[in-house]
Amino acid sequence: MSTEIENKKVTLKSSDGKEFEIDEAVALQSQTIKHMVEDGSADNAIPLPQVTGVILAKIIEYLKKHAEDKEGKNDDDNQTDQEKSLKKFDADFVKVEQSVLFDLILAAKYLNINKLLDLTCQTVADMIKVQSPETIRRVFNIKKGFTPQEKEIIRKEYQSIHYN
Repeated sequence: MSTEIENKKVTLKSSDGKEFEIDEAVALQSQTIKHMVEDGSADNAIPLPQVTGVILAKIIEYLKKHAEDKEGKNDDDNQTDQEKSLKKFDADFVKVEQSVLFDLILAAKYLNINKLLDLTCQTVADMIKVQSPETIRRVFNIKKGFTPQEKEIIRKEYQSIHYN
């Protein structure tokens, strides 16, 4: 990237009015922000009405770390160390409360940051895959399971699909 883009700053404004000034190169990892910058709607602070300041701060931390990783990829000897460092960062990054993790998923989707969306969704999938259905219902606050009649219908449908 050119030095001009790296030094250019953008201001992001969260839903609760907090403003963050960051390098444009960091912000452009978000496709949503990139489109706003390209169409000229980023002259002032870019409003992000679906992202709170706390979550936006976490996302900026993630984007900065991943931008640093991209800059350092030129040296083949350091690549493995950087990849390990980034994997450790990602693993530590998602060690948050469940509500924060879900807010990160929603914000990553809204901001169109695919790597962050993949990371956070994979974390939820990993949480689910080792749990019983009852635990999943409790952890994710799922109020109602299937009625006995619904379970019977599903069993019959599964049997007809599975054995035909």
